[in-house]
Amino acid sequence: MRPQDIAILLKIISLEGQAWQQKEIADTLHISPSEVTESLKRSAYAGLFFKHNQQVARLAFFDFLIYGFRYVFPQQPGSMAFGIPTAHSAPPLNDQFYEDGIKYVWPTEIGTIKGQSIEPLYAGAPAAAAEDPVLYEMLALIDALRVGQARERIMATKALKNRILHAAEPQCTSD
Repeated sequence: MRPQDIAILLKIISLEGQAWQQKEIADTLHISPSEVTESLKRSAYAGLFFKHNQQVARLAFFDFLIYGFRYVFPQQPGSMAFGIPTAHSAPPLNDQFYEDGIKYVWPTEIGTIKGQSIEPLYAGAPAAAAEDPVLYEMLALIDALRVGQARERIMATKALKNRILHAAEPQCTSD
């Protein structure tokens, strides 16, 4: 697995069942179309993506994020920098933590928040997140899994469960 594999699967989930093309995914994530092609092959091989219907294997992907992600893509907070908030410093977790606590940011020249730097999952993540609020929230949540304390990881897990698993459940209607 490579970091962009995670971003691609999150992007597909964020589309909530809409039809998509690999070039569109590449453009919105600021990666090449060939990276998307290779990534989907790796994800299918790992059992995280179904090629036949272009769907993410949501339960397997969720399990990987919760139990393996922080070990496969570890991250240690770095020096202070200006950047874009991530982890518990970004939506949807930022309103649940004290303002005077440690802030985490993806360092970038367009950032206005000062905090401890966290390397983005992949180089294009800040640009992709700036263009897609749903993707931004999911990338921030997985950063909370990578660098958060127990409380942040628990809250991120609950939020990801709602976004990844419950979004896929069919809606029940009664007559």
